[in-house]
Amino acid sequence: MKQETVNAIRFLAVDAIEKAKSGHPGLPLGAAPIAYALFQDFLKFDPKAPKWDDRDRFVLSAGHGSALLYALLHLYGYAVSTDDLKAFRTFRSKTPGHPEYGMTEGVETTTGPLGQGIANAVGMAMAEAHLAAKFNRTGYPVVDHYTYCLCGDGCLEEGISYEACSFAGAHRLGKLILLYDDNEITIEGNTSVTYRDDVAKRFEAQNWQVIKIDLVSKPDNILLITNAIRRAQREKSKPSIIIFKTHIGYGSPFENTPKCHGSPLGESGVSETRAKLGWKYPPFEIPEEIYRHTAKAARRGATLRRDRETMLSEYEKNYPDLAREYREAMQGALPDLGLEDLLTFEKPLATRQTSSIVLNKIAAKIPSLMGGSADLAPSNLTEMKDTESVHYGVFSPENYAGRNVHFGIREHAMAAIANGMCAHGGVRPYVATFFIFSDYCKHAMRLSALMELPVIYVLTHDSIGVGEDGPTHEPVEQLAGLRAVPGLNVFRPADGKETAAGWICALRSRAPTALVLSRQALPQYENSGLEALRGGYILEDCKGTPDVLLIASGSEVELCMKAKKMLEGEGIGARVVSMPCMELFEMQPEEYREGVIPSAVKARVCVEAASPMSWYKYAGDKGEIVAMTTFGASGAAPVLFEHFGFTPQNVAEKAKLSLKK
Repeated sequence: MKQETVNAIRFLAVDAIEKAKSGHPGLPLGAAPIAYALFQDFLKFDPKAPKWDDRDRFVLSAGHGSALLYALLHLYGYAVSTDDLKAFRTFRSKTPGHPEYGMTEGVETTTGPLGQGIANAVGMAMAEAHLAAKFNRTGYPVVDHYTYCLCGDGCLEEGISYEACSFAGAHRLGKLILLYDDNEITIEGNTSVTYRDDVAKRFEAQNWQVIKIDLVSKPDNILLITNAIRRAQREKSKPSIIIFKTHIGYGSPFENTPKCHGSPLGESGVSETRAKLGWKYPPFEIPEEIYRHTAKAARRGATLRRDRETMLSEYEKNYPDLAREYREAMQGALPDLGLEDLLTFEKPLATRQTSSIVLNKIAAKIPSLMGGSADLAPSNLTEMKDTESVHYGVFSPENYAGRNVHFGIREHAMAAIANGMCAHGGVRPYVATFFIFSDYCKHAMRLSALMELPVIYVLTHDSIGVGEDGPTHEPVEQLAGLRAVPGLNVFRPADGKETAAGWICALRSRAPTALVLSRQALPQYENSGLEALRGGYILEDCKGTPDVLLIASGSEVELCMKAKKMLEGEGIGARVVSMPCMELFEMQPEEYREGVIPSAVKARVCVEAASPMSWYKYAGDKGEIVAMTTFGASGAAPVLFEHFGFTPQNVAEKAKLSLKK
């Protein structure tokens, strides 16, 4: 029955791809035995409770092989029907072209961009280790599961995989097992044209256990596979990679060629493959005995889940406080944040400094908050600091319970690891770097938004105010770029109270949030505060209807406040609108938005030390924009702001120019 089930997996995938006339049959044909062995004999899951918190996590990093995953989910009892398989890659189906988190039960994370899944899996294993250290007690393994990840050559060619696997090895994440489908084929041909790494030595150097299995001569040797996985499970002090040498497109006429990577086999190709592998059943037909066979794995998982529920009941009696904290962490529950405590600031401070104050007040109230920086915590000010009552510690092999994380100089992996932590549940991750390096994080940030994972990105040194480090470190186009990402809230506060509002927004949101913070000190405003949660609001107004609107975010709000006084001296009524988060402002009712930025007032100046692209909508046809249209320069911040026109005088002159239009 093992061989029959392996072939059932293969042909459900092949038939779905053939019906869709689109997809990637090569990986499912070659890797089906690996996936079968994992699901049948090892993976801890219950398809009737797909979100069971102590399930093993399985990540298909090579997401182009999604048909393999859907075939597995169908055969092993998840809510993926034969009709769903027939709807592969069609609009609004449960079986989209690449696995999508939240779309299909059993899909743990969105994959397809190669390498992202590996980093997500590292984040999941990291969350498991952290939660186990916090909550497990002798006789009560509340958190005790593995993270498995199936990847291909392309995943390991991507630089993010090196970053993530280096982190995992350094942190000895022994319950992370990487299953490498090494078929040596990519779209352009044999991997040797560009990729000749000794992968085993690479992973050995990164402190991984390396296991090599040859499935070329024995493609369907399940015993070899199961023995390898057992060996990986026994190694507790380091993560494991099992390098499986396989045939891409096994059994097809295009075996071991790029032709089967990303194209259907075609009618004749499918027919030849059926004949070679001895699969006599028509498309999507599976013998009942195969379903009975795979149901054993589901029953095993259901039994394990029920046993754990019994254990949890005893745990709750013996450790009621820990049990309550665990439940709240897994539910993502938020305590009362005591907003008034977060909103008291007096002297001028950089928003990175006010963020640090807010972070530490929040951390004491949210035990699930966990995060750190890409080797920039002293500059980002993102360390949770120990007090007499709270010791946060550093996440490390010696202290997995630590909440401060040193991600190392690995921005891309850091962001994707945070996605994995968030998708796992039980921790609320934040990550930090300089705003300019958000470019390194960008694809993972996009996936945070796509999956609606509320990861918090702390991005400091937000403009030409960086100064002497020069244009390589001065963000110009990054604000417009992040604002273009659907579902990402970009929050650039003007003072401490707005910074607190940004953190509150980030914690309450189902979406990811980028907190974009200044290096230089900014004033505190009397009228700022929680109104910033609406994204944009009137910070300071004039009597009656304003003649001109001055609209800005972050450090440039100060310029507008000073320009307002200058204009008032000339009898011009100006309203200052602080716009810390355009996304939140656009969510407000039209009546509110009209009250803040009245359409009848055509004279406007929008000010931001970044690309003007975000501001044309608010400037209107008679407005002016003071922004950056070039890169910055190296020099003292005050010199740069004056050189590039970020002065109250220039803002006032632009206001008068707008009034003349």
